[in-house]
Amino acid sequence: MIRVASIIGGGVIGGGWAARFLLNGWDVRVFDPDPEATRKIGEVLANARRSLPGLSDVALPPEGRLSFHDSISDAVAGAAWIQESVPERLEIKHKVFAEVQAACDPQAVIGSSTSGFKPSELQQGAARPEQIVVAHPFNPVYLLPLVELVPSPANAPERIEAAKAVLQGLGMFPLHVKKEIDAHIADRMLEAVWRECLWLVKDGVATTQEIDEAIRMGFGLRWAQMGIFDTYRVAGGEAGMKHFMAQFGPCLEWPWTKLMDVPEFNDELVDLIAGQSDAQSGHMSIREMERHRDDNLVGILRALKAQGWGAGAVLAEQDARQKAGSNLEGYAEDMADVSQPIVTMRRAVPLDWTDYNGHMNESRYLQSFCDASDRFMELVGCDAEYIASGGSYFTAETHIRHLAEAHAGDLIEVRTHLLMGQGKKMHLFHTMYRGDEPVATGEHMLIHVSLETRRPSPPSDRIEANMARIVEAHAKLPRPEGVGRFIGAPR
Repeated sequence: MIRVASIIGGGVIGGGWAARFLLNGWDVRVFDPDPEATRKIGEVLANARRSLPGLSDVALPPEGRLSFHDSISDAVAGAAWIQESVPERLEIKHKVFAEVQAACDPQAVIGSSTSGFKPSELQQGAARPEQIVVAHPFNPVYLLPLVELVPSPANAPERIEAAKAVLQGLGMFPLHVKKEIDAHIADRMLEAVWRECLWLVKDGVATTQEIDEAIRMGFGLRWAQMGIFDTYRVAGGEAGMKHFMAQFGPCLEWPWTKLMDVPEFNDELVDLIAGQSDAQSGHMSIREMERHRDDNLVGILRALKAQGWGAGAVLAEQDARQKAGSNLEGYAEDMADVSQPIVTMRRAVPLDWTDYNGHMNESRYLQSFCDASDRFMELVGCDAEYIASGGSYFTAETHIRHLAEAHAGDLIEVRTHLLMGQGKKMHLFHTMYRGDEPVATGEHMLIHVSLETRRPSPPSDRIEANMARIVEAHAKLPRPEGVGRFIGAPR
């Protein structure tokens, strides 16, 4: 089924939305009168293609088709989701919604990226107010999972649930804000911090760089994985939040902050902030800063995913959804045709898998082939339940050949040829491909063992039968090039 999303406004946020939909298999139709829109979105997409696929341990679906349109009516034709990301002026948004609703499917969701307006304000004068909701993301939209989904009483619960399902299918975390309020939830907190930061700079207490260091070296790291309330609960020790509130509550009455006061926003303040910011990071282009940001976010998010924690848990859930829709689940008995090498791994190369040479390093080739062996073991019946019963395969020998380079963002696939599967031995030959190009091979000899005695033992009848079927089919294939080859062997 072809799914179509329409992006109205192709700036930083609109471009991020385009990337999020496109890389998750949606066709994307863009309207933006800016003559530079194609270039700008192309640069955002280049960053997204480099970073987003590496968050997942399974391959993303095939990329959708991107097209640019000269009118809103053309852009929204056939779209199931329409995302508005135009400037934060209510009269502009109302004009855009009128044009959108005159041409779009009445069942389509119209999401607004607004960071401040309430949905009821956006819906004023609309032909179908029930279509319009706030779907406020965070930059970079293609990496950060949070999207504040804010309805008004005009939006039926069924439409909100449908919107949640679409956003979850994109790997996002739709936070259902049940009571509309100016600036929603996250930006209200950010605004409070931003105001205090402006005062600290204006009063000469700290520079922009010192404030950024205080955040990224300290509480920013805690907030990335635990938020503010859990952080303070832990700070309360064994007595928890009540102890923390009792200990630090009185300071709320002290003049620590100027949250209810705003510094005069004049040219002097702007020049002060801009000058310090230029001194802090003006040696980098914005695109360089975006790539550093993306590299760091991918590393943090992947670490959280390994723990199943915070935003990482959202990524793990998305991996499970992607895997369930792929051909990388099930058992050999379920496969009607095993006559060709079996796809045992498919994923993109993450940013943190590359080395100083800019390509995937040796340890990650080994990890990829180990993942492929694990999948093959599962395929023939040596799954988690079987291993828990006391049997498994141990790797006795491994040989890897490097044939070409794999870079961050490349989609790699491992196809496995079973050379021998008899008695206690399993002899696998993996070939890693990038498209149709072989990138590496991995030859593994595994021995079935009893986990109780840690000695070789026969596998189950089921495993024997599955391997016998695959061996018989794979014996008809040409012997893979490089089997048993060692350094210096004649070609």
